[in-house]
Amino acid sequence: MATLNPMPPVPAPKAKVIIFDTTLRDGEQSPGASLNRTEKLEIAHALEQLGVDVIEAGFPITSPGDFDAVRSIASELKQATVAGLARCTEQDVRRAGEAVQNAAHGRIHVFCATSKIHREFKLNKAKDEILRLTEQNVKLARDYVADVEFSPEDASRTELDFLAQVVQAAIEAGATTINCPDTVGYATPEEYQAMFEYLLAQVPGARNVIFSAHCHDDLGLAVANSLAAIRGGARQVECTINGIGERAGNAALEEVVMALRTRGDQFRFTTGIHTPRLLPCSRLVSTLTGLHVQRNKAIVGENAFAHEAGIHQDGVLKERRTYEIMTPEEVGLVRNKLVLGKHSGRHAFRQRLDELGLHLDAEALERAFGQFKMLCDKKKEIYDEDLEALADEQLVEDRQLFQLKNLQVMAGTHGVATATVTLLDSGGAEITDAAIGDGPVDAMFAAIQRLTRISARLDSYQVRSLTGGREAQGEAIVELTHNELKVRGRGFSTDILEASAKAYVAAINRVRTLSRRTVSQASPL
Repeated sequence: MATLNPMPPVPAPKAKVIIFDTTLRDGEQSPGASLNRTEKLEIAHALEQLGVDVIEAGFPITSPGDFDAVRSIASELKQATVAGLARCTEQDVRRAGEAVQNAAHGRIHVFCATSKIHREFKLNKAKDEILRLTEQNVKLARDYVADVEFSPEDASRTELDFLAQVVQAAIEAGATTINCPDTVGYATPEEYQAMFEYLLAQVPGARNVIFSAHCHDDLGLAVANSLAAIRGGARQVECTINGIGERAGNAALEEVVMALRTRGDQFRFTTGIHTPRLLPCSRLVSTLTGLHVQRNKAIVGENAFAHEAGIHQDGVLKERRTYEIMTPEEVGLVRNKLVLGKHSGRHAFRQRLDELGLHLDAEALERAFGQFKMLCDKKKEIYDEDLEALADEQLVEDRQLFQLKNLQVMAGTHGVATATVTLLDSGGAEITDAAIGDGPVDAMFAAIQRLTRISARLDSYQVRSLTGGREAQGEAIVELTHNELKVRGRGFSTDILEASAKAYVAAINRVRTLSRRTVSQASPL
């Protein structure tokens, strides 16, 4: 008697990993990456559209500006949970509570250092005092919100028995998420996974809360450690766009998400991230922070889907999967697509920007369209990269104190380079000055310093082409130091000298903006 073929097994549904983004808090702690309220709001909305579950909007106690930014984001976002960071002090917790009180979904993230080296050299506190502070401040946070996260800072270097005591105290006080950070990027994947397994097995009530991983990249292991934590039982990963953050940075959100998505055979987990929004979000963060994404950066780097070797090119042309384990479209990459021309109208222009994930308000859109028409007169072929540069300029222009109006440069092989620069000041008045220098770029920068009355040291200067061809737009990136304050600026133009001047002015604007802000120092995770 023939037997019926059994029905194929129904695959078990994938569990969800919560994506906690700390670009606006830990990412902003990168040197020169400080953001103002408007910029933070822009990124927060982009993160919500990306599908991020929790957005750590800032550290409210550090400054009035940070408090206002967290409060504004908490008031505007409707889907994502908005978190404010607080040390284990009453003042910090109350300030964070006030900042997120109007959030549709608010969270207070409380932390206290627990490792032996932090207890002895930073806090100068005994174990019993840390346990008391943990219990006291988690309970206080629960007076403001039902969603409280607690982090034992430097958890990966904390004695496991004491770490378990602190975690238990936080859970009993009402914490709903326990984050165990690898604060200095010291852990290896095996020991980080084992730490979570130990806590879930040893701490009473551990199965009733969500465990979270927060990894730094000092040894280049942040993403590997985050994935190991998931294997160990963590169900939330804390990360940043482009991996920006303290020192070597944090686990990169795009890398964690695409690792889970691409290797579903190894990780039976999913996220709520809309992956085609990854590249637009990466570019937005890069533009507003001034932190350029390295060419060989995984997922969102310029070379991530580029193939130089002939054997690779041949394989990809025959079958993409020979050398590409994910498609460019999955992460939002459009390959150098020729899009518009001088006869294109506003509707087509706006529609293409929307398709690229570049959303401008009516005023910025009108300015960008005007710049687009001017660009059409300079080059015959307009590509997506050109549109992204136009949108980037509008995002940066909103915060400008000075704007480049006109530039004239005289230089030769044997003559002295001279640059005459005209800027528009914050009141719209034209100011002009000239300077000489060791070459045209040096002369331009000297003239801009004279006009703005800001002297800065040039640490880095880079120029690259956005697309191929003689008419390509150039992107210039400068890094300056002014009174120990490091800043970056970007500029775009078909003329690399103009792009360089724009980048220098953007950096000077950031110096002026940041110099007016007073931010008290607080211990980061």
